[in-house]
Amino acid sequence: SGGGGCQLPAEWRPLSEGCRAELAAIIVYARVLALHPDPYGAYNYLPWQRGPPAGPQQEAGGLFYSAEIELLCDQAWGSMLEVPAGSRLNLTGLGYFSCHSHTVMQGYAYFFFLRMDENYILLPHGVNFQEAIFPDTQENRRMFASLFQFSNCSQAQHVLSFSSDWEIQEDNRLMCSSVQKALFEEEDRVKKLQQKVATLEKRNKQLRDRVKKVKRSLRQARKNTRHMEQMNRKLSEKLSSAGGQIPYINSLKQENSHGTYLKV
Repeated sequence: SGGGGCQLPAEWRPLSEGCRAELAAIIVYARVLALHPDPYGAYNYLPWQRGPPAGPQQEAGGLFYSAEIELLCDQAWGSMLEVPAGSRLNLTGLGYFSCHSHTVMQGYAYFFFLRMDENYILLPHGVNFQEAIFPDTQENRRMFASLFQFSNCSQAQHVLSFSSDWEIQEDNRLMCSSVQKALFEEEDRVKKLQQKVATLEKRNKQLRDRVKKVKRSLRQARKNTRHMEQMNRKLSEKLSSAGGQIPYINSLKQENSHGTYLKV
């Protein structure tokens, strides 16, 4: 039943890792030293369970946890975190959630997209509702190499071996937001045009209905006109046929009126 929280915005579009790296507040390359279960709380249970566990001894406990991480390089170029390589930090907000999960394993290295909340606590930064933690693989090293081009990597010199084309990667990274913005603006323009077309089609339908009514009224008026013309012709014919009897009627009236005068 937690699926209601998984609904993405209607205008959501997937973004590449490079684009989201540009928008992430902090990016670090670090190794997980230890995992620490979060203290038991009312929300520390699976979302599809009927209710929170009765106590911290339940198996559902410990779904959310924190990690102690050690930076293998300085923070990525442009990040907001000002700590050098070798620093140790606590990262919380890890575990299994209703629509996503931020999980790590002790002893492994990862690339992290991070943010800092109002209490200066580090959390995964799921830019655009997408993944915020990337395992230390050859592909991910190549993808994020340009971000650490100017960093002091004390324990991760292998990262720099993939940075020969960092200028091209950096240019692409800097262009990403403008390209995405242009795409979103174009989609928004198309959406507005579609809405305008729908409005015009609705008005056009209303006009067609009105024209149909006018044509129907015009046909009825023509029909009535033809009927009146037929009635007028018939009346004229009757008057014409009765026109020969009018002198005889007048003569009768004159005789009757003359006789009456004589009698008087």
